[in-house]
Amino acid sequence: MKIGIAETTFARVKMGRIAIDEIKKHASVKIEHSVVPGVKDLPVASKKLIEERGCDIVMALGMPGPEPIDKTCAHEASQGLIMAQLMTNTHIIEVFVHEDEATDERELAWLAEERTREHAQNAVKLLLHPERLRTKAGTGQREGFKDAKPLKT
Repeated sequence: MKIGIAETTFARVKMGRIAIDEIKKHASVKIEHSVVPGVKDLPVASKKLIEERGCDIVMALGMPGPEPIDKTCAHEASQGLIMAQLMTNTHIIEVFVHEDEATDERELAWLAEERTREHAQNAVKLLLHPERLRTKAGTGQREGFKDAKPLKT
């Protein structure tokens, strides 16, 4: 099994290093790593990791800025990642940390690390242990910030 990591130089945290560290804690798999300039480059990088480098799942890591144009670029990148998933029939875990999600740089760095680590665990579960995800269905899981409580039915 092989996990692909696609990250950007635009991010202010080395999210790829964090993801690789976390994956190695939970699985013995090969890892392919690709670095591109920005979030709009992640769809093709992810697709290439799947088609050219044989990855079974990919994490696409990025940190869009706080400006309206950054939101638009993140949306377009997200759409591209969805298209790449459908074209390859392979999961691409989008891990975006928007700079305006945090109140200061310390919280932003913390959020980037937490969200990346939790999604790395999700990638391992999705690839190797899907039954572990089944037990979490409907429980309000959140990556980075505190989990939401499930609603009573």
